[in-house]
Amino acid sequence: MSKHEDLGPRPRLGYAGSLLVRAAERRDDAAFLMSLERDATVYVVGGELIVLRSAAGRYDPRFSFAEARALGATREIVFLGLRDGAGCFGIGIEPKEAEGLKNRVNLHVTDLRSIAVQGLVEPHHLPPLAEAKALLSWHSRHRFCASCGGATKLVQGGWRRDCPTCSAQHFPRTDPVVIMLAFAGNQCLLGRQPRFAPGMWSCLAGFVEPGETIEEAVCREMHEEAGIECGRVRYFASQPWPFPASLMIGCHAQALSREITVDRNELEDARWFSRNEVIEMLLRRHPGELTTPPQIAVAHHIIRAWIEGGDRVLN
Repeated sequence: MSKHEDLGPRPRLGYAGSLLVRAAERRDDAAFLMSLERDATVYVVGGELIVLRSAAGRYDPRFSFAEARALGATREIVFLGLRDGAGCFGIGIEPKEAEGLKNRVNLHVTDLRSIAVQGLVEPHHLPPLAEAKALLSWHSRHRFCASCGGATKLVQGGWRRDCPTCSAQHFPRTDPVVIMLAFAGNQCLLGRQPRFAPGMWSCLAGFVEPGETIEEAVCREMHEEAGIECGRVRYFASQPWPFPASLMIGCHAQALSREITVDRNELEDARWFSRNEVIEMLLRRHPGELTTPPQIAVAHHIIRAWIEGGDRVLN
């Protein structure tokens, strides 16, 4: 239970805590992967859309191979891992075909973010869905070799693409992003982007650049976006973020300055919030109807950890 009882139990972080054994050592074994197909769980992804079964107001993302293939022409099949010895796979179909499935009465087709925020499926399905979406998204953008332009082919259960023309090997990428809460005393700094829901304020974030540590990226992004100088930085937690394929690296940072200079190319606004005001935002009872990110997002957990721990988050 939270130290602030009004906040309730700590929520589960979205897309994290996978129950799958990835079995990377079996990805090259085509016969083994084929032997898993009969009893496999298959997740169906069409671009940004996920296909769910729908019955009596309940949703299930699991299909058999035969059922998944019947939904649309298969673009790629990726091996996600094993659960209790059974195989889990992701199948990619054309986004237009996924859109067309919205008219089916026994299906529900929507984006992964909505699935997570609305709690449409059991939480243990979110990590493999995120894995499938990120991996299939990478395949959709890497069908040709970056070295010679030749067509590449999927190998290793979807964990590599090889170029037959120049023998180059291409591997799925994950883009590291720092997401941080800077604070000084009983105040923390939150920002808004134009795409945010009305009234929502969140932690600042930015991509880690080549040759940069996590701590350096936190300090650079905080200075670039809000003009705030930071001192100590401490890692808090990470979260897969399959939009399209990032790893959010959550941190807390000690603010050494207070004057804000907003980069309007990155943020709509940024300002300091008191601890009491943030508590009201977390509880969805702020008088100005301001809110923090949903509970599935690591930003929510970063903010809440500061509310509960104060300066101790930097220890």
